[in-house]
Amino acid sequence: MRSVYHFFGSLWHSFPLQLLFNNLRRNHVLILCWIILFAMITGNFGQYLGIPYLFLDPEYLNKVNFTSFFIIGITLAGFTVAFHITGYISDGHRFSFVGALSRPFTKFALNNSIIPVLFLATYIYYILSFQTDNQYVSAKQLFWNMAGLITGFALMTLIFFIYFWLTNKDIFKYVVCRIDEKIKQNVQVTRASAMKKLDIARKRQVRVDYYLDYDLRVKKVDDSGFYDRNTIIQVFDQNHLNLVIIELFIVGLVLVLGLFKDYPTFQLPAAASTIIFLTIFVMLSGAFSYWFGGWAATTAIVIFLIVNTLAGKDFFSKQYEAFGLDYLKQPVPYSHEHLKALNSPDQIEHDREHSLEMLNNWRAKFPEDQKPKMIFLCVSGGGKRAALWTLTALQVADSLTGGELFNKSIMISGASGGLIGASFFRELKFREHLGEEIHPYAMRHRQSLSSDNLNPLIFGLLANDLFVGFNKFEYAGNYYHRDRGYTFEEQLNTITEKLMDKPVSAYVEPEQQALIPMLVMSPTIINDGRKLYIAAQPLSYMNSVMIAYPDYDLSKLAGIDYQLLFNNHGAGHLRFLSALRMSATFPYITPNTTLPTEPSIQIMDAGISDNFGISDAVRFLYAFKDWIAENTSGVIVLSIRDSPKLGQIVERKSQTILDAMTQPISTVYNNFENFQDIGNDTYIGFAKTWFPRPIERIDLQYQLESYAPILSQMDSLRQNNARASLSWRLTTREKQSVVDNIQSPNNRTQLEKLKKLLEE
Repeated sequence: MRSVYHFFGSLWHSFPLQLLFNNLRRNHVLILCWIILFAMITGNFGQYLGIPYLFLDPEYLNKVNFTSFFIIGITLAGFTVAFHITGYISDGHRFSFVGALSRPFTKFALNNSIIPVLFLATYIYYILSFQTDNQYVSAKQLFWNMAGLITGFALMTLIFFIYFWLTNKDIFKYVVCRIDEKIKQNVQVTRASAMKKLDIARKRQVRVDYYLDYDLRVKKVDDSGFYDRNTIIQVFDQNHLNLVIIELFIVGLVLVLGLFKDYPTFQLPAAASTIIFLTIFVMLSGAFSYWFGGWAATTAIVIFLIVNTLAGKDFFSKQYEAFGLDYLKQPVPYSHEHLKALNSPDQIEHDREHSLEMLNNWRAKFPEDQKPKMIFLCVSGGGKRAALWTLTALQVADSLTGGELFNKSIMISGASGGLIGASFFRELKFREHLGEEIHPYAMRHRQSLSSDNLNPLIFGLLANDLFVGFNKFEYAGNYYHRDRGYTFEEQLNTITEKLMDKPVSAYVEPEQQALIPMLVMSPTIINDGRKLYIAAQPLSYMNSVMIAYPDYDLSKLAGIDYQLLFNNHGAGHLRFLSALRMSATFPYITPNTTLPTEPSIQIMDAGISDNFGISDAVRFLYAFKDWIAENTSGVIVLSIRDSPKLGQIVERKSQTILDAMTQPISTVYNNFENFQDIGNDTYIGFAKTWFPRPIERIDLQYQLESYAPILSQMDSLRQNNARASLSWRLTTREKQSVVDNIQSPNNRTQLEKLKKLLEE
């Protein structure tokens, strides 16, 4: 019994365990960073956005391989060392026996490795589970992936180990005394902090009986005496210098990479950028702890409040611009009076006459004795998955109908990813019409569109466009910053094979001649919730319903025609990719675009008002209801959505206190699409009362598969919400799932229905 008691007593007072308890008790910022990492790799944080995939399936240069995992291993080792440095500076004085050991920091780090080792083991387990179940990787490839992670971690750890081995010896013996003398003369705050730590080291020591040495053998602490004041201060100062050197190195590396962030080679995996951000955060917390001691938290709060106040006064303001617009001209007044003046009945009628020419050209494609069906293509948002799903669905549906789907389509509407996929397919069809060697149904287009473009965006967040003021480019005669919006557009240009890098006005003639369907983008104006209708054609008639109201002056316009609003700012020169970016502005990933109005307006994702584009299709139908009724045999609304409309209703289970507190907000957020579906059904229901022809609806839906256990755990929230991944990064399994889903029984039934309707 005594031996058992002695064993547990020795274990309790061992250095590794006491460091763990010390971290849990005092270093809450460090523990929080580890919790965030654990939550991300296990799927308990950010699964709705696909964040766990960034860690379990990191991609570099569009490949998941040894190199991508090697980079993750390097950054993870850097974060681990930052954790050790910060812990040593903050709490090394509580374990003064370490100062008597040779190479004290490296031995401190060895004993402080319970959390890092636990994380690395958990990370490897989840990678193996995920890769094995979901990525279709061979055993050989899996081995090399793991070898990359471990090699990167081991190599960077070895480099840091060598650095500290040398600096612990050389700095301690030859440099620290000079630093100490300089500190005595010039840096009183640091000196006072060190003296306070010295006092703690003398009076409030944590009992430690055993520690691990380099050879992983357990050794007993020799606590035979205490160490002089200068020695303790020198140890503190030495490691503060190490912290500064490493922190400057990491920050400098980020800044250098930021200069070249538009080059693929320098675009780190998104997970690596996240780890680097946490590393800098940990080091800053260590610096605050060293300089300000017990006042660190208070000082950080004060600095945050000051920065926040200055930001509120536009001291750090930075706007993201729409490329092609002239921001040097006088801003356009944005007021109710001016908007209603622009959308006068005469202007609406003028724009209707313009689009009637387009409708007549569309009608001329078919025999006079035949009244064709008119198709409205409505595509949903949802990031990369929605883009791939829309492209796949259009390729299959158009091929199945012998090209009649696109030939009879008049308009494309929707949001974010869906519009990207639809506009890409539209461009492919147009290039084919022009006689170019383009095959719109080719698989390579799906591969191109589904390739990764998240890495540069996440790294842009890390670098935060630090060099934006020094790096500009010219477009349409104006100069703009190479900011994160530019990065997104360049990536979008790459994955769409550089076919759509043109101004919006380039589509005026093809749409007017009905060679391709008119594409309407309707991002949301944050200031007042209105839609901003962006298209090559004038669209003020999307507000034509207002004319029917006798109290028109008191009614609120639902949307604003972009062409009308910015007619004097080069509206037609707007880069088409910028228009797509504005319609796909997902919070935190792609920045909100600021437009030249007074007051300035900011633009956000179109999915806020209608993620499916059906309301815009109904508004167009209303504006031309008489012409469409006379010249067609009916209307088909083809809805391509990356989530099932009638998803499974999930039982609400027991809630935590936190869940109960956030329920009012989460309920609205989780049912966002359900609200829109109900509203869109009402739109179509009302349309059937004033449109005399049949209105048919076809729904091609992406339905999540029954994934393997590890993926099911991570996709639970998305399954419950019937919502596709909102990230701009798809795993191999997700890509295959999206492509294969078009062959599901429900979608095959809908495709057959579409084919029969077009044959009538």
